[in-house]
Amino acid sequence: MDKKYWVPALEKADGILRLISEEPRKYRLIDLSTQLGIHKSSMYSILNTMEALDWVNRDANDTYAIGSATGRWGNSYTQGQDIITSFHREASITRDRLQETIQLARLEGNEVLYLAKEEAPTMVRLASGPGMKFPAHVTALGKVLLSFVDDTELDLLYPIQELTAATEYSLKTKVDLVKQLREICDEGIAFDEQEVIVGFSCVSAPILSKSGEAIAAVSCSMPQHIWAKKKDVAVAEIRQLASRLSQFQGDDHK
Repeated sequence: MDKKYWVPALEKADGILRLISEEPRKYRLIDLSTQLGIHKSSMYSILNTMEALDWVNRDANDTYAIGSATGRWGNSYTQGQDIITSFHREASITRDRLQETIQLARLEGNEVLYLAKEEAPTMVRLASGPGMKFPAHVTALGKVLLSFVDDTELDLLYPIQELTAATEYSLKTKVDLVKQLREICDEGIAFDEQEVIVGFSCVSAPILSKSGEAIAAVSCSMPQHIWAKKKDVAVAEIRQLASRLSQFQGDDHK
């Protein structure tokens, strides 16, 4: 790995976390300093910061253990993997019923990040896929997730009225987006009718935690020429898929 932009303090913090995770409540500051070859004054500053951030905690004997923040990271990672595993299991059923592509994504700012995909058993392939990002306002996945964003955050995500259009069918202004998000909020489902790719339409529903937080969304995409024929059944199937996946989620995915 190119270390041109390496941050030594983070490397030291990583070494501390690795050491105390292996043997909690064993090492004091001086022990960590000796084990890792970090000067005592530097070690004090690093541990003090890590303790304030809940990365580590110190007991009455001045020994250290992993802090609560790392537990949250672990839960987030595990849950992220769990939702993808659950998606592939459940979405394959929906894909087989519809014979169309099913996708999973989450919101990142004003974009959607695609996490997983169950491809339709046809020669037609969508441009989107795991690891890719698209503007949220042109996708059904993005719009259904944006419908859970409050007005203050929405203003931060879209500070100007003009929206970048992907196709002639894309939303052009923030006013149009807000109007559509209100409708989506009421219906619990969103559509993209040739708004991101001409010739394809899509329906999406949110995956909810038990506390009602939209943690991700699923969608079904298909060529426009069969959209009218399959739209209603796709809506029903995607609602059911989102509901099934929501049942597997906990209260906190942040």
